[in-house]
Parts: sequence; C-alpha cells; structure tokens
Amino acid sequence: MEGDSLLGLAGFAVACLVAGSSGAIFRPGEWYERLNKPSWRPPNWLFGPVWMVLYAMIAISGWLVWLEAGWSGAALGLGLYAVQLVLNGLWSGIFFGLRRIGLACAEMALLWASILATIVVFYPVDALAALLLLPYLVWVTFALALNAAVLRLNREAVLPEAETGKP
Repeated sequence: MEGDSLLGLAGFAVACLVAGSSGAIFRPGEWYERLNKPSWRPPNWLFGPVWMVLYAMIAISGWLVWLEAGWSGAALGLGLYAVQLVLNGLWSGIFFGLRRIGLACAEMALLWASILATIVVFYPVDALAALLLLPYLVWVTFALALNAAVLRLNREAVLPEAETGKP
C-alpha cells in the first residue's frame, strides 16, 4: 500500500472514531437502567464490541470507495457516507444526553435511510464497500426496533413533556 492510501484509511478510521466517540461521552447510566426494556435487549457490554467491529467495516468501506473513485468520482456516495456518520454520532447525545427517546428513534430512522442510500450508491463503485455496510444496516435495524420498543414501554412513565405532548 502506498503512503497516501494508508493515510486515507487512517482518515476514514478517525472519522469513524469521532462518530463513535459520542457513545463514550453519552453513556447509558442510571437513567437508562431505570427504563423498561424489552426482554430481547442484549446486555450492555455487547454494544461496545459490536460497534468496534462495525466502525472498522464502515471505515474500510468508505476507504475502498475513495480508493476506487476519489473524492470527485464518488462525491455523492462519500457525501452520503458523511451524512450517515454524522447521524450515527448524534444518536447517543439525543438518546442518552437529552433523554429524548422519540427524537432518537426518528433520528435513527434517518440514519437507517442514509445507510441504505450509501449502500445503493456505493455498490456500482465498489461492491465490497457496499457489502461491508450490510451488517451495519442490520444492526441499525435491530437498534431502531430496540429504540422503538423502549419508547413504547416508557411512553407514559419517563418521557419528557415534549415527547408525550402532555403537561
């Protein structure tokens, strides 16, 4: 690998690290532990390792498209890639920081759509790059279902007025 290529991979890895850092800043904590959660929720310790693997795959995916087409040749795909990373980074702050479960659910639906759009646009450029994002889409699908279940199970008990619409 050439130096520019390794630097590019490092850049994509750093972008994923920045997106993932919100999960380290906004931790579940006591508030989350008090919420009602579905029985099928995985244990908290599982989320970190899963995200670590997914972020590695996300970084490699973006890097492969960049290698194949460059910034100008893959502007739409890399733009969508950036959007999904930003949305990814925002979720923890909305859910754990602001404690806005409904808003986090809506935001995650946008994340899901942006990942799907990225996959669709990446596929003609580099099929492997698109396929590397499929586990991410599956995990976000699961996380969206979990977010929606937590919203449903806690709608009356703990949501702020802004989310329930009640004073």
